[in-house]
Amino acid sequence: MGRGYVYIVTNHYNNVLYTGVTSDLERRIYEHKKGEGCDFTKKYKCDRLVYFDETDDISIAIEYEKKIKAGSREKKIQLIEEQNPDWLDLAQDWFDIS
Repeated sequence: MGRGYVYIVTNHYNNVLYTGVTSDLERRIYEHKKGEGCDFTKKYKCDRLVYFDETDDISIAIEYEKKIKAGSREKKIQLIEEQNPDWLDLAQDWFDIS
């Protein structure tokens, strides 16, 4: 199995959280930033990466994504704030998107 990433993106107001899983984090975040993500992230303009975790096995990442999605919003916020207390866009400098 290949590498896997679980991630959380939000919008400018931090009022919507989307949890996803991918084998290529950079590509997937680029899609979100270009508004080419899933319908949910397009609708709510979720394009700011605020949390991610990397595993060596995509199946582990999928299970972790399910666990995060099953948790409360408060647990997601706690997870984000442990890694990123200022809610910075962790991918802010990854791309030159105009």
